[in-house]
Amino acid sequence: MMVEAFTDAFRRLESKIAEERGDFALFALFLREDLPDRWDLIVSASWVTDRKAALDYFISKIQSELGASVLIDLSRIVFVDPQDQAVQNFNRAIHVEHGAVEVRDSTFFGLPVKHAFIITSKRPTPLAAR
Repeated sequence: MMVEAFTDAFRRLESKIAEERGDFALFALFLREDLPDRWDLIVSASWVTDRKAALDYFISKIQSELGASVLIDLSRIVFVDPQDQAVQNFNRAIHVEHGAVEVRDSTFFGLPVKHAFIITSKRPTPLAAR
């Protein structure tokens, strides 16, 4: 799958999951330097409390919405707590929701990243404000 089609598919998937489950603090695709042909899906959302259940959910959603072959392009799905300082820093630096901010040759979460698409990066809305 071409990169543009790949990221667009994940942008649509993120919007659909956000509608069903709730907002994301971070939803991004990272192409690490040490794995140039596989993407990491980075997910940070307050509703992700059980990582095993979340992993099963995301795999199922990717297969049903995008096709099982898309899983071959992923190296892993990484869940990060929205309160994690790295996520908070990310949210301050990049503001996007249901889009695709492209970043190249950067370091995120201590990992060198060759290419990244930030689909959503925003501070979570406090529950009292909803």
